[in-house]
Amino acid sequence: MRNKKIILFATIAFTLISGFTYVISQTKPATDPKITQDTVKNARPNIIALPVDSVFTDKGLKLRPYKKNAHASYYADRFNGKRTANGSRFNNNSYTAAHKKLPFGTRVKVTNEANGKFVIVKITDRGPFVKTREIDLSKRAFMDITKNKGAGAMKVTIETIVE
Repeated sequence: MRNKKIILFATIAFTLISGFTYVISQTKPATDPKITQDTVKNARPNIIALPVDSVFTDKGLKLRPYKKNAHASYYADRFNGKRTANGSRFNNNSYTAAHKKLPFGTRVKVTNEANGKFVIVKITDRGPFVKTREIDLSKRAFMDITKNKGAGAMKVTIETIVE
């Protein structure tokens, strides 16, 4: 009699567990809704549409357009004195910048699109590590061309200087 109760209990338990497992495995996993339309409206590339070999002269400098409407920001004070990606020590009072792709040592003319002021900086580091930003300037370079000294970012035009 005791063995029959144990077998009956085990059978019921097994049936319940396998039944719930079956129901759980049959439910469809939650899926993300499919996007049928492009979420970017009026998307235009920010790269200047000029031939690759276009070189302009401005005040004795040979400039090659790189990017318009680029977002620029500046280094935080905590990076002052730290090593940059090229091995030199960063100085917030020098005219240097960080860029994701331009080679180290490249000199770049960065022009604020709001007021036309510009600085010439040297690429010494990699970054910025924010997707929406194109270039990180030293604090001095940023403050020289910004319109609002309290701003943290601005739109700029980037041109490389051809040696």
